[in-house]
Amino acid sequence: MINISVSCDPKFQSPNEFIVNKTTIHVMESNKIESGEISLIFGSDELLSYLKKEYFHKDQWTDVIAFRLNDYVEKVVEGEIYISLPRAEENSKSFGEPFEKEITRLIIHGCLHLLGFDDESKKEKLEMTQMEDDFLSQINWQKIFES
Repeated sequence: MINISVSCDPKFQSPNEFIVNKTTIHVMESNKIESGEISLIFGSDELLSYLKKEYFHKDQWTDVIAFRLNDYVEKVVEGEIYISLPRAEENSKSFGEPFEKEITRLIIHGCLHLLGFDDESKKEKLEMTQMEDDFLSQINWQKIFES
C-alpha cells in the first residue's frame, strides 16, 4: 500500500487530496511501486528557495523539490515532494497552460524524481517531459482544485 499525506500552507488554496493521491499513486504503480510513504507539501516560493539553498547549495527559485528518504529498494518509495504554488502559477502563465495542469505536472515531476529520474541534461529533461505528458493524458487534472 502506498500512503500519501498532503499538506498546504494556509495562505494558499489546497489542492483536492483525492486527485493528488490518485495522481501520485498512478505514477508510482505505473513504475511497479507497491508500497511507500509519500508526503506532498504545497508551499511558498520562500520555502522552496530555502530548501534549494540548504540542500542543493543553489540560491534560486524552483517549482518542485523531491527528497527520496529511503534507499532505492525495488517496489518501495519513501519521500517528500515540495511544490511552490506561486511558481506553479507563474509557470502556467508563461507556458499558457491551466494552473491545474501545471500543479498536476509538478506532482508527476516530483514523483519521477522520487523514482530516480533526473533532469540535469537536455536529454533527461526531454525524457521527463515526455513521461509527464504521457501521465497528464491519463489523469483528470482539471478537477484538482474542486472540493
